[in-house]
Amino acid sequence: MSTVGLAWRWLWSRPWVSALNLLMLGLGFGTMLLLNLLAEQIESQTQRDLAGIDLVVGAKGSPLQLILSGVFHIDVPPGNIPLQTRAQLDAHPLVAQTIPLSLGDTVGGYRIVGTSADLIDLYAARVSTGRIWQGPMEAVLGAQVAQRSSLHLDETFVGSHGLGDGGAKHDSKPYRVVGVLAPCGCVLDRLVLTSTASVWLVHEDDSALDDEDRKALEAERELTMLLVRYRSPLAAVTLPRWVQAQPGLQAAVPALESARLFRMLGVGLDLLRALAALLLGVAGLSVFVALMHAVREREPDLAMLRMLGATPRHVATLLVLESVLLAGLGLALGLVIGHGLIALIGWVLQAERSLVVTAWWWSAWHGLLLLLALLLALAAAAWPAWRLRRLDVTTLMQAPN
Repeated sequence: MSTVGLAWRWLWSRPWVSALNLLMLGLGFGTMLLLNLLAEQIESQTQRDLAGIDLVVGAKGSPLQLILSGVFHIDVPPGNIPLQTRAQLDAHPLVAQTIPLSLGDTVGGYRIVGTSADLIDLYAARVSTGRIWQGPMEAVLGAQVAQRSSLHLDETFVGSHGLGDGGAKHDSKPYRVVGVLAPCGCVLDRLVLTSTASVWLVHEDDSALDDEDRKALEAERELTMLLVRYRSPLAAVTLPRWVQAQPGLQAAVPALESARLFRMLGVGLDLLRALAALLLGVAGLSVFVALMHAVREREPDLAMLRMLGATPRHVATLLVLESVLLAGLGLALGLVIGHGLIALIGWVLQAERSLVVTAWWWSAWHGLLLLLALLLALAAAAWPAWRLRRLDVTTLMQAPN
């Protein structure tokens, strides 16, 4: 029998002990992989969604709420701001560009966002089918919306009031699909984009009692928020303070708020990583104890191997191989557990129209866990293998059975 084959037989000579150690290693590796791959994907997607946005201007409230609702579209906005705010910011010498956002409706759980075509350019997205909207009540679907909904080019749909399911439908003002965006791996994938005029018309049509009332509503048009790009670095110092000084306006700096969000999440992630490391440590200790007991139980077999010509180094290598095989199986189980849980989380998030998380994400952590598994196996087998090499074959042969 080959050395590896014999080590494999030794490993499963105590199946329950090996299975328990395997489960502990798998859970430890799987938890470590799950946490780090999730953190990587969320951070990567966050940076992608924040690209090019220097400032978010909205109604008074929480700055973090502005970022979550206006950039990531996973929260409700704190309120609306006057339409004139955009003209004020466009006229400011430190502002290079403003992109309006009007929120309030959904279709099939996906948010309808009234905006300008500049939002598509901001993320370097492109239309794969059809065209960009050219007038009111024309809509462009994000790639995920087109894939998961029943909407197709030239079909019509109506929005539901509110940013959750179950809102009243705006049946009198249907949208028509004129385009579908190519997948961009950004927040646009899960949005329905249209002009701000479309959002105004829908709500004015539902609210206006007569022509005079409609004109009054048109004079009081609002935006939900504005995405702002700076003209120069000096704007980062002065513009947020200028916005804060305006009545009813709130400025949120995406870079600062996302860093604060990750700091809050980081505490919980670090705690979970520590628990995963503790589980791996306990698993390594369990493997060490199992190998020490195995050396005692196999003394007659070891003596026979030595009598057949096996060297002390060869016998010690068998024990190290047993530990390496167990760690390798534990790592493989951990990969299955980690990627399986990520796939489940991704499915749940997709059902909630939230962040996109995929199980097919590969990073340096796979190599690091492979190295960690090897080091753990060698550390657990080092002392038992050293003792095994020092056992005297004469003493083993004379020991009572």
